[in-house]
Amino acid sequence: MITIKSAREIETMAAAGKVLADTLAFLAGRVAPGVSTADLDEAAEEFIRSHEGARPSFKGLYDFPASLCTSINEEIVHGIPSRQRVLDDGDIISIDCGVYLEGLHADSAVTLPVGDVSPDTQRLLDVTQSALDAAIKEAVVGNHVGDIGHAVQNVAEAAGYSVVRELVGHGIGSSFHEEPQIPNYGKPKRGPRLQTGMTLAIEPMINIGGREIRTLDDKWTVVTNDGSLSAHFEHTVLITASGPRTLTVAPVHAPA
Repeated sequence: MITIKSAREIETMAAAGKVLADTLAFLAGRVAPGVSTADLDEAAEEFIRSHEGARPSFKGLYDFPASLCTSINEEIVHGIPSRQRVLDDGDIISIDCGVYLEGLHADSAVTLPVGDVSPDTQRLLDVTQSALDAAIKEAVVGNHVGDIGHAVQNVAEAAGYSVVRELVGHGIGSSFHEEPQIPNYGKPKRGPRLQTGMTLAIEPMINIGGREIRTLDDKWTVVTNDGSLSAHFEHTVLITASGPRTLTVAPVHAPA
């Protein structure tokens, strides 16, 4: 069921989104060669819990063991933080995080370069960020879920990349995953119609190579089947009568 949020719920989600945006900005300053993904996870949990009433959404969600999903290079989503996963110069890392506050969630992700990355790698980050920006612009009253997916697909495929199809964005609120599902591909004017008060986690996942994916033996980490790089950006967005409002404010952009 698609839920329409009250004014109180919206402002609570915005407060959670601000904590989340600040968390990602804080982590962006800590991403560097030699840092482990467990280091980032511990720093994120401490930072989130330092805000009164806030806690990580992910920890324990479907029995996930950490506060962050940390996905490196060919890992698309759901990478588990580990002391053994140490960042190297030239890597990229997707950091996906959620914050729970007063009964409501916010969800956001960013893919960051580690040290110096190649121009081809940076282009993937830039295009994926652009795909998210284009998708958010379509999150307006009267459009449909298909308009959002179509925007992502257009940007990604025009750049020569592929879109992950098995993993989707989603509604969000008192439950972390709500209806509707939001694919990163599709046709305009298809799918559920967007209404004022809907809150959506919009999250392009784009691969340099083919769109095929597989899940590792840990039952969580999803990777590109051909080993190509993948990037992931995400915001929680409110549908309003005057246009989209991004609730996970102060977005972290990968540096050009």
